[in-house]
Amino acid sequence: MSGPTWEGDGPGGVPTGPRGIAGWLRVLLRGSALGLVTFGGLALLLLIRLAERPLCGLRRPVTPHITQGVCRAALVILGLRRTQSGEPMPGPGAIVANHASWLDIFALNAGQRVYFVSKSEVAAWPGIGWLARATGTLFIKRDRREARAQANLFAERLAAGHLLLFFPEGTSTDGRRVLPFKTTLFQAFLSDAIRDDMAIQPVTLSYHAPVGEDARFYGWWGDMEFGGHLLQTLAARRQGRVHVTYHPPVRAADHAGRKDLARSCETAVRGPVTALVDGAADRDPA
Repeated sequence: MSGPTWEGDGPGGVPTGPRGIAGWLRVLLRGSALGLVTFGGLALLLLIRLAERPLCGLRRPVTPHITQGVCRAALVILGLRRTQSGEPMPGPGAIVANHASWLDIFALNAGQRVYFVSKSEVAAWPGIGWLARATGTLFIKRDRREARAQANLFAERLAAGHLLLFFPEGTSTDGRRVLPFKTTLFQAFLSDAIRDDMAIQPVTLSYHAPVGEDARFYGWWGDMEFGGHLLQTLAARRQGRVHVTYHPPVRAADHAGRKDLARSCETAVRGPVTALVDGAADRDPA
């Protein structure tokens, strides 16, 4: 990963990779299927986008359904069970969620059709940047001086009916904590152009590791290599699950400023993660 990263506060969590022949066979089978679905879906998306773009512009009536279908299929291929509580908010508006893993993309897209807002560096990442651009990701600089320009971009996307998704922590963690939310992007939610109609839904991702594995099994942070983490995930004999909690939406206009709005969302997102770590969420909520 590039840019500021969370380095962790203890040993462990380093991907162990496939174990034995069976592990490598799972990597081969799951990896082949995942690649076929992902890049096959991308090819279909790009083909349809050739007609969708000139006819609909920013509005994407068809291609987000392809992205959602690919993400749902990816979770099935991986064997990672997805459960949820609460109801996803329909667009337009914004989603703010904690960030634990590259798997967040699948877990969040599977529940609703969203457009990610990402730091500008991601656009240059090999493979991932290309996929992000193709699926309509909005790239921005996390700079307070860019707030006005970002507000204009958000207003344009919201007018097109988009549901924008942010990771306010600014980096990914081990999935066992929520870092303080960066407040810069929340200022754009309070601009005169969108403030009155702006609804924001906090969402929590809670990862449950496979039985017998490190509790941080799905976390991807610090200087972990994507390839090693991917291999570990593909090779798992039995997968764990990810639980997605959709909290009640909040209105930007009901908050005094960006810090107040960020604090409100952070408190909601933090709750289920704290409960998980404290051992209060052992039972299956599904």
